[in-house]
Amino acid sequence: MKITAIPPELTWDIRHRVMWPHKSIDYVKLPEDDSGLHYGLWDEELLLSIVSLFPEGDDAQFRKFATLHEAQGQGYGSKLLEHLFTEAVKQGVRRIWCNARASKAGFYRKFGMTETEVRFEKDGERYVMMEKWLQPPQTE
Repeated sequence: MKITAIPPELTWDIRHRVMWPHKSIDYVKLPEDDSGLHYGLWDEELLLSIVSLFPEGDDAQFRKFATLHEAQGQGYGSKLLEHLFTEAVKQGVRRIWCNARASKAGFYRKFGMTETEVRFEKDGERYVMMEKWLQPPQTE
């Protein structure tokens, strides 16, 4: 198993297959993909899990975190998320956040992420914004 930086194009197939298989593949392509940092977890030559990080100042959002269905529950996503947090700290990120599917909030809580009051629905899926402080907040 290895984790590497990958171009955005390598994220699209897994995003599509796992998150929105009933939509066109263009639905999972983000306008900001070219400015993001993308990571993939590999088993030999097979890409199993992907995530995209979008830093903005000392905050960063991660998006489109997905693991192939047949590889879920084996710790691959957990390893990739831990790697993502480490990489975010290297980028100077203090707070990392995501819009998690409400049904997956428990997974993110295991990594110290907490739910905020922000909730919404998109295409029939319920979401909750979750965050984690990787470094203490700055005080004025």
